[in-house]
Amino acid sequence: MTRGQLLSSEQRGQIEAVIGHAFASKERLDRALTHASARGGTDANYERLEFLGDRVLGLCVAELLFNTFGKAGEGELSVRLNQLVSAETCAEVADEMELHRFIRTGSDVKKLTGKRMMNVRADVVESLIAALYLDGGLEVARAFVLKYWEKRAADARSGRRDAKTELQEWAHAKFGVTPQYRIEERTGPDHDPRFTVRVDIPGVAPETGSERSKRAAEQVAAARLLEREGVWQAGTAGN
Repeated sequence: MTRGQLLSSEQRGQIEAVIGHAFASKERLDRALTHASARGGTDANYERLEFLGDRVLGLCVAELLFNTFGKAGEGELSVRLNQLVSAETCAEVADEMELHRFIRTGSDVKKLTGKRMMNVRADVVESLIAALYLDGGLEVARAFVLKYWEKRAADARSGRRDAKTELQEWAHAKFGVTPQYRIEERTGPDHDPRFTVRVDIPGVAPETGSERSKRAAEQVAAARLLEREGVWQAGTAGN
């Protein structure tokens, strides 16, 4: 973690080696790695890049899934996509790259590792994808996404059956009721909201899920309840 100051030439070389691209615009790379708490105005941090990178990542992963799973329907592809572009997966990529060593922060951001700062690490991955797209085009951004997401796309966890459908069938069979979902909290700016959704089944303790869309948050909440109740094994595909 770098506090405030610009990355050194050595650090830029190290991160470019990890990313697999030599940036024509070093300023763009610096911005992609700069948290809002670091010195500088709002135009000097990664927030705008993160907005673009989220969309580029979604396109590249959707294309990857479309080409990889030729017989999968829209529902299965959506489940896989939601998991692969989630903050958890992006943070996993950041940890694999050891990005915390290069992110520029202010003194108020004490520690970038661990679950509490997961969203920061995820946001930086998305901002890097945007920087790659702007610096080298879609092919460069796609190559980066394939490098870190192709193996994850084949993971069984990304191919789980639709959690809401599974939970509804289980609730009908066991209790004769339909799960109910409601939004507990909505945070973040309009262009990048985050929803926390609660799922309730009479006679069963509720669960919650947080994601960047209401639909994805419902899926997370449903999956957590299925895992907790032993219908699904944690980290494996539902049967």
